[in-house]
Amino acid sequence: MTKTTSRLLATALSSVFLMGAFTLAQAGQASFVVDVQSGQVLEGSNQDDLNYPASLTKMMTLYLAFEALHDGRLSWDQKLTMSENAESKEPFKLAVGAGRKVTLREAVEGIVVLSANDAAVAIAEQLGGSEPAFAKAMTEKARQLGMKDTVFKNPSGLPDPEQVTTARDMATLGVSLMRDFPEEFKLFSMRGFQFRGMKLRGHNNLMYRYDGVDGIKTGYTDASGYNVVTSALKDGRRVVGVVMGEKTASIRDDKMASLLDSTLSPSSTATASTTPGSQPGATMTDSQPTK
Repeated sequence: MTKTTSRLLATALSSVFLMGAFTLAQAGQASFVVDVQSGQVLEGSNQDDLNYPASLTKMMTLYLAFEALHDGRLSWDQKLTMSENAESKEPFKLAVGAGRKVTLREAVEGIVVLSANDAAVAIAEQLGGSEPAFAKAMTEKARQLGMKDTVFKNPSGLPDPEQVTTARDMATLGVSLMRDFPEEFKLFSMRGFQFRGMKLRGHNNLMYRYDGVDGIKTGYTDASGYNVVTSALKDGRRVVGVVMGEKTASIRDDKMASLLDSTLSPSSTATASTTPGSQPGATMTDSQPTK
């Protein structure tokens, strides 16, 4: 076999491998709604299919940041250095420049409102030393929370064919954030913030258009489609909903609004007596719809 033939064969095999990797998940439509108090699944469609999380990934980055705050490894005023790696992450970022610093509070607010990729990497490098090391801790925490199908490879949600999740797992993460860090969870209701003289507005439009929605995170890449995890409260009932793989942000938001209309209506009553997801390691179980 000639060297040229060997190189061509290696390239072909590499291409096949990459194509196979990209079939691990695809931008398939999926949805899931759970009653937070009872743990009852109110709606589910393709909820266990693998999809790409996009910036929903940052929910876990923030979970680990809040955990570090509570055990004293981080403080709100602590300065984080933006590495060249962090500064390179497009498109959304705080863009302070490599070598400059932001406080943890600025980084968290930047993630919540702007979905700042550089802020997510700065937190990851502070806590884990590197993106891969932090991603390993993210996946380990996912397993502890009962997210059995999720694998994290970076803290931002930028494209990686091996970084996958499901609508059910994202709901589990949303409920876990609410349960484990109730005070910090209130940050997800921020519609904007001021960053060094600039007024920045968020792009979670459901908070502007749907009464009762108070967070939590949107996401988009070409591979994932338009994703959202939403927390909403109406008449004393709180739900967490997930929509993944939609073609536009408008379609995604309309679908979530429709799901909230149906699951928050008085006729949609939760009957489950258990509270799956209320403890680390627990998972939400489907219930039969009432007739």
